[in-house]
Amino acid sequence: MKRASGILLPIASLPSKYGIGCFSKEAYDFVDKLREAGQSYWQILPLSPTSYGDSPYQSFSSFAGNPYFIDLEVLIEEGLLTEEECAACDFGDDPAKVDYGKIYEERFPLLHLAYERSNIAQNPDFIHFVQENAGWLEDYALFMAVKLRFDGAAWEEWAEDIKKRWDYSLDYYRRECYFDIEFYKYLQYEFHVQWEKLKKYANENGIQFIGDIPIYVAFDSSDAWAHPEMFQFDADFQPIAVAGCPPDAFSATGQLWGNPLYKWDYHRQTDFRWWCQRLDHCFKLYDVVRIDHFRGFDEYYSIPFGDETAERGHWEKGPGMELFHALRRQLGDKEIIAEDLGFLTDSVVQLLKDSGYPGMKVLEFAFDPREETDYLPHSYDRNCVVYTGTHDNETLVQWYKGLDQESRDFAAEYMDNASTPDEEKYWDFVRMAMMSSANTCIIPVQDYLGLDAESRINHPSTLGGNWEWRMSADMMSDGAIEKIYRLTRISSRLSEEKQREENEKKELKLRKEREEKEALEKAEKEALEKAKEEALEKAQKEKKAPEKAEGAAGTKDKKAAAKEQEEISGKGTGKAEAPKQEK
Repeated sequence: MKRASGILLPIASLPSKYGIGCFSKEAYDFVDKLREAGQSYWQILPLSPTSYGDSPYQSFSSFAGNPYFIDLEVLIEEGLLTEEECAACDFGDDPAKVDYGKIYEERFPLLHLAYERSNIAQNPDFIHFVQENAGWLEDYALFMAVKLRFDGAAWEEWAEDIKKRWDYSLDYYRRECYFDIEFYKYLQYEFHVQWEKLKKYANENGIQFIGDIPIYVAFDSSDAWAHPEMFQFDADFQPIAVAGCPPDAFSATGQLWGNPLYKWDYHRQTDFRWWCQRLDHCFKLYDVVRIDHFRGFDEYYSIPFGDETAERGHWEKGPGMELFHALRRQLGDKEIIAEDLGFLTDSVVQLLKDSGYPGMKVLEFAFDPREETDYLPHSYDRNCVVYTGTHDNETLVQWYKGLDQESRDFAAEYMDNASTPDEEKYWDFVRMAMMSSANTCIIPVQDYLGLDAESRINHPSTLGGNWEWRMSADMMSDGAIEKIYRLTRISSRLSEEKQREENEKKELKLRKEREEKEALEKAEKEALEKAKEEALEKAQKEKKAPEKAEGAAGTKDKKAAAKEQEEISGKGTGKAEAPKQEK
């Protein structure tokens, strides 16, 4: 990746009129602000539909888009909804937080109303979209429609015939749920139309999207239901083992994620077809893709299904470079960021090196003086992406407040900023990330704005209160944008457009200085020429003055001599003046 920078802000965190950030005018406004701030990237969280816990990392599909992000105002403009119908809904009373319960209760009835009025089945663009995305859309729409029939129950609780996808059962539910299936296809069509429009606008303004995908899919997803052969399931489609992390300093019992584990032998036999399809779909949505939990491709932690903690898990080998070779063969070279945070074995480090993908550096992991770390900027190579923090971390302001004194002293010595007031030190960390040698720097918007704990996005391993924060429209002020721009310029991370503008400004300044210099030199030259001419003229006048005086004196002498000669001549001829006679 090029030397550039961007800002991390989830779509859901945008300000908007109807309870949650979406592909509305405010999204386009944020693109404009990124452009003015000289940024090149907008990093977002997964766009997938959220399920239990409202996490975008636990989704009903790894291909589908979140219907919450559909802009209702576009549907109003299309005549499918009215402002009164939208205004009558209760989307929550706190503009700084997403109320997912109310969003679920109010937004889907509105979207269904728009579907009913759309006559979508007659839309040729919709028909083309359905055909083009049939590989995942048919299973997803059927999965959601059947889930609706079973009152939202997970697919493992469905009747056995549809749970195991018996042919006659699939035909039955496709007939019985026809309009519900079409409704979910309509939502995906509307999502993709609006997203593609926003992405096109961003790309035209020099902003690329960094998308984010989790390595695992949710158990209650159309992926697991439609393709049980891809996962470590038993004959009754129950997981044999699930994903998580082992016990460590942060958790004595480890982390139990519960996601189904891949049957990597099956994926090898298909030349990783599903993974290539998944990444191909992702690169239609995003310009760059960050893959979560990259170390799981080297080794993954397997926990026996049914265990309540991760303590009895063990490590198993992942696909390694086989997967990435397949991706390159089928998709070509793509820009991927490897999330390689946490404890890394030598084999994980080697896999990252072999892949060539940039890994991640997080400054909030860097300032523990009691242990060695490669998160301090002096240890970076260029092929990495540096963050002050991620969506899973505290904001810089909150994190710094929680540092012990020893860590604070270490940070102050490292950055030589002991005299900086504590409330301003967040900016020093931002500046240090931007000034680092990492090719790419991504700063969460909360860290640029110096926000505290109330703006944290997610607390890992907790339920409730996550993914809710929303920024207000006035937070990204002109002053904030100018401050970000100046830092981006001085750290040589300006977008190509802004760098061209800076170069044009420099060229214009140089041209003006050159023209002023040339004008001054011309004036000086003219003045010098004029002075020379005046001096020459004066010299000539001074030279002529004595000659004139000498000429005048010579004429006078000649007259006197002539008179004298005349008098002499008179005496010689006897002619003299006759004396005057007296009367």
